Amino acid sequence: MARRGVGTPLLLLRLSLLLLLRLGGTLGCASVEVGSPVVPLGSAVTASCSVRSRLCRGLQGGRARISWMLDNETVAGSQGCGAGDTEVSNLTLPQFNRTQAKLWCWVEWNGTKQRVGLAEIRAGYPPAKPSNLSCLLNLSDYGLTCRWQPGADSHLPTSVVLKCSTSRAPAVTGCTPQGGRSHCTVPRRLLQLYGQMEVWVAASNALGTAESERLRLDPMDVAQLEPPALWSIQSVPPKTDCVALAWAVAPSSAHMELRCELRYRPPEDPNWVLVTGIVGQAGTAQCCGLLFGTPYLFQMRCRRHSARSHWSEWSAARNHTTHEKAPTGKLDAWWSTRQDPAGRRLEVQLRWKAPRQREANGRLLGYRVALGPRRRGREPPTVCNTSDTHCDFTAPVGTRRVYLSAYNAAGESAATEVVLLERKGQPLAGLRAVPAGERSLWVHWEAPRAPVAAYVLEWQRVASEPGRCSACWQMERDGAATSALIQGGIEPFQRYNISVCPLYKDAVGTPAHTAAYSRQKGACAASTSPRGPPWFPMCPKFRGCAEDLSPPGWDLACCGCTEPPGAQRQQLSAMLSHLSRSLPAPSHAPKLHLKSISKAHAELCWDPVAVELQNGFITNYTIFWANSTAEVASAVVNSSFNSFIIWDLKPSTLYKVHIMASTVGGSTNGTSLTLVTMVLDDIEIQILFLTLGLIFVLLTALLICFQKNGRVKQQFWPSVPDPANSSLGKWVPAELQQEPPQVPSAKEPGLATISTVTVLERAAGKQAPVWGKDPPAETTVAFPGVPQPYVQQDGPGRAMGPGTGSYGSGETVQYAQVAGDGYKGQQHVPCRLYLRSSSTQPLLFDRSPSPKPYENLWFHGAAPSHGCQGAGGFLEEPLIDFPLLQGLQISGAEELHDFQRC
Repeated sequence: MARRGVGTPLLLLRLSLLLLLRLGGTLGCASVEVGSPVVPLGSAVTASCSVRSRLCRGLQGGRARISWMLDNETVAGSQGCGAGDTEVSNLTLPQFNRTQAKLWCWVEWNGTKQRVGLAEIRAGYPPAKPSNLSCLLNLSDYGLTCRWQPGADSHLPTSVVLKCSTSRAPAVTGCTPQGGRSHCTVPRRLLQLYGQMEVWVAASNALGTAESERLRLDPMDVAQLEPPALWSIQSVPPKTDCVALAWAVAPSSAHMELRCELRYRPPEDPNWVLVTGIVGQAGTAQCCGLLFGTPYLFQMRCRRHSARSHWSEWSAARNHTTHEKAPTGKLDAWWSTRQDPAGRRLEVQLRWKAPRQREANGRLLGYRVALGPRRRGREPPTVCNTSDTHCDFTAPVGTRRVYLSAYNAAGESAATEVVLLERKGQPLAGLRAVPAGERSLWVHWEAPRAPVAAYVLEWQRVASEPGRCSACWQMERDGAATSALIQGGIEPFQRYNISVCPLYKDAVGTPAHTAAYSRQKGACAASTSPRGPPWFPMCPKFRGCAEDLSPPGWDLACCGCTEPPGAQRQQLSAMLSHLSRSLPAPSHAPKLHLKSISKAHAELCWDPVAVELQNGFITNYTIFWANSTAEVASAVVNSSFNSFIIWDLKPSTLYKVHIMASTVGGSTNGTSLTLVTMVLDDIEIQILFLTLGLIFVLLTALLICFQKNGRVKQQFWPSVPDPANSSLGKWVPAELQQEPPQVPSAKEPGLATISTVTVLERAAGKQAPVWGKDPPAETTVAFPGVPQPYVQQDGPGRAMGPGTGSYGSGETVQYAQVAGDGYKGQQHVPCRLYLRSSSTQPLLFDRSPSPKPYENLWFHGAAPSHGCQGAGGFLEEPLIDFPLLQGLQISGAEELHDFQRC
């Protein structure tokens, strides 16, 4: 409650103070005074604020605090006591730099501020002096319109008036411009025509007044006349290069003495030819020196004879075409010749330049090419009559001269003799071309040693599509010239092939060639001046610098001009820098193609950028490639190459490749190419496939061997019957059953070891078959119903049957030779020879069990075989173990002498 009781009276006190201050201010409680409300800009400003406490209710018991604000900025002043109960605060601004500002005076009491006074201050300059005052009298209303040029802005309200005075009246205000304009018109009532009067401009503001120079004039001298009228224009015969013009002045100036001018020009020429000194009010004027057969525009204007008078506007243009005349002068012609395939005609390509208008003398209708000069009463054969400036025709071999003429409606020119000289003269010593502008080239050459009569310059734009410009050539008839400017048909950022051919008195020199761009940067050669930079004579290597326009990073040192004057060097460097920035990069980059790829390298190729899109000489190509791990590499390739091999690539890795084409003006990136390297090289793949093929062949061979096991074994290991397991051992002839053979006592029978089984079979009259081949078919013989086998031993190692050949014609051969130990415990007996006849009885019909492979007969008690007895033949003792063999008929035993013992 105590705090609320204290705060309420304080708030009421503040409100009452503000009310009293406001009421007191209205009654003169405070006042603000400044030294001057308008001051020169930048000068000092002084101000004071006085507060009367007696008039400001609520301030009687205390002292008010006074403060200042300039617009929204607080400024400090000095406060003191004035007369009586007045508080005074003085403020000084040493430099007032604002054109307009508000200065406020504030009173602060018990923490509350209140504005009690205001002063507005303006700053500026005295008015500037008007200049270039001129006046013009309009004859339609006779008002004098004056114009002037105001001075600088004073930043203060300024009043401008045009004052005039005459010899009979003091100065008066002639007119006041409206809306800040700098011209106004003095009415006719204030003018003194045909008398002298003065006119001037007066400007004034709070800081002063300024007046222009006074213009003394006669209003009629500055009258602007209406333009004259051209009535007619006619040619003056017989001088057809002159015309006569009839003209008349406007009615408003018919009583004046006038001076007029005439101008004319062809429609395509922007420059006028001015004819002066035409005096009079009306009449005719003559103009000479015009071209024949040429259209012209004519205009005329007039003014009063006074030197201060103003010219009228030009009259409306009037057209007139002069009379024509037969063309004159010689035509510039250029040619090329070659023989036809048959060698009987000469193919000529003739080109010429159209004559200038001064020589054409009118509109040309065409050109005529003849094989001989025109003589009276004899017309030479004409090979070409055309309105073009080129002609292709054939002439007899040996033609050395043709005659070219032009004609119009007035006649035909004298024939120009064109000598078809051979191209066997000396060529130029050097040639270069440099830019002279966006649409021009400056060509420099070194003259040959022989004297030259003229030079022929040809240029052709290099384009993807073949084409030829028949008009892109010019002739320099000055034989001493060493440079020429090419301006026709040159486009910026396009390449041009340029050739220069010297013309001698009796021959044509071999042409020299070069290439250039109109905007291609070329260091020292980049100067737009035909003579090069100011220090061009000091640059001995200028030719070498200008000839090579392709290397990047051109420097002044490339010309060998390392020390030109400093200012000139800086100027040239700045110019080259500007040219370099203005040159564009290629409009298009080549597209990459993959030519071949392996696991460690990739060969890329690309098509060159079209000449129209290069915008300059391609300096180089840059190849960039990166793998999936962001390993980036690059290589710079010369512009003369269109392929590149990237080495040291990782196998089975994805790469992204792109190409960048560069000129001296910048670079352009092409599209990206994605490629994946191979796992193996081609050679490795071939070796792998060869190895797999060999393995397949081997596996196939092995498979065949397993599937054809019997046949393979038959080829390498023939199947021989096993006599031990033959059923022959169970067959016993009848004779043996009656008389069993006497054999030694034997032990327990055991298995016999068969060491050799030889099958011999021979047809009648034929050799024995070879192993691995099928035996020949046996001759069918008649066998007895029941054979009578017997065994007869005839000498050592041979067995003979007494009945040899008695059973048919078939020969008997050795069937088998068996060598082995005793069978199942039998005593050892010598090796025996078993023979059979050509019987068809099967030998191995019922197979008996054979010894097991793991059974060793040695341990069964069988004695080892000691070989066959005897030195030269077989044992004759029959094997008792094979009784059936004993009954076989022995035939052909005489042929068994070749068989040795085992």
